[in-house]
Amino acid sequence: MAEPRRSPEGSRDRRLGPRLGAALMAGAVLASVAGPCAAARWGWLGVRIRDLNEREMEEITVKQGLREGYGVVIENILPDTPAAASSLKAGDVVVAIEGRPVVESRELQRIVGSALAGQELTMVVLRPDGRRPIRIRVGAMPAEVVAERVAAEFGFLVREAGADGGPPPGASRRPVVGLVAERSAAARGGLEVDDRILGLNGVDVLSLDDFRQRIQGVPLEQPLHLRVERKGEPVVLELPAAQAALPVR
Repeated sequence: MAEPRRSPEGSRDRRLGPRLGAALMAGAVLASVAGPCAAARWGWLGVRIRDLNEREMEEITVKQGLREGYGVVIENILPDTPAAASSLKAGDVVVAIEGRPVVESRELQRIVGSALAGQELTMVVLRPDGRRPIRIRVGAMPAEVVAERVAAEFGFLVREAGADGGPPPGASRRPVVGLVAERSAAARGGLEVDDRILGLNGVDVLSLDDFRQRIQGVPLEQPLHLRVERKGEPVVLELPAAQAALPVR
């Protein structure tokens, strides 16, 4: 998410329902992996987003009319990003992009993600004074964001071992699963919160940075093989292909 980046060690979230899970994954950055494509070509805007809640939908319907009872909220805009260079504002409700209605966050992600870096898109946003068109130039997703995006498409997020300050001296620095979305590839493959990741597709993972580097090039249309430690015991998992892991709701 927005960035509902969960899970310092004190947070004990176990699994998210499909609706909340998809919202979490969408909130990290506005980017998408709608199909098997090179990470370097993923479109990226640099905003944190969320779906409208029911109360907001009702308010917009009353104020703007029935046709406006949907959209995706721009929670905030990251600095030095394509979104920051545009006239997009935090609080804008995106109701259309490239002439297509935007009903929920995954739709917006897919359209932006399928755009090439440098391509201009037209959004229609809803503000208190009405609808307004906005042109925005898509950028390429930064490498550090790609890893989080790939893991999110498989339906899980990872965190550094230990509390916010990092693992205690002598403890393993291998990353720990912080969230698993229900009905995702990760859930179907048996991944669990607090699993410690030891290896990915046959290669050892020694740290969070190591995990991020190795997962960036993982093809989404193929299974992901993980070796984890669970309650002191090694477990080998095969996560199904990530496409449609977090279904549109």
